[in-house]
Amino acid sequence: MKERINNYKAYIDTLLKEHSPSTDWEMVRTEHLRQLDFFMHERLIHLIVTVLFALMEISVLTIIISNFSIGVLVLFLLIMVLLVPYVMHYYLLENSVQYMYEQYDRINELAGILAFK
Repeated sequence: MKERINNYKAYIDTLLKEHSPSTDWEMVRTEHLRQLDFFMHERLIHLIVTVLFALMEISVLTIIISNFSIGVLVLFLLIMVLLVPYVMHYYLLENSVQYMYEQYDRINELAGILAFK
């Protein structure tokens, strides 16, 4: 997903930099909205998963504090190993979607559509 997001952002940046008169900005705008919807959906799913893993981590930490055992400590570490990449991926998704909002505003300007800033 990371590669797909970065490739798509670079593709739109290239279109915006060249802003060729032959570019059908309405088609670019429509496709950009479609891609933005995909990435926003992915962001929502990863937010839900990340929050659930964080809640599990807090629950296991509570168990460790109240009743320490090696097994629970191992569980804590395993969840942490999964939680860190989820947070990093969500960070990428969130920042990428925010950047795509800015791209969308620039596409609207080039298409001659009033954009909110």
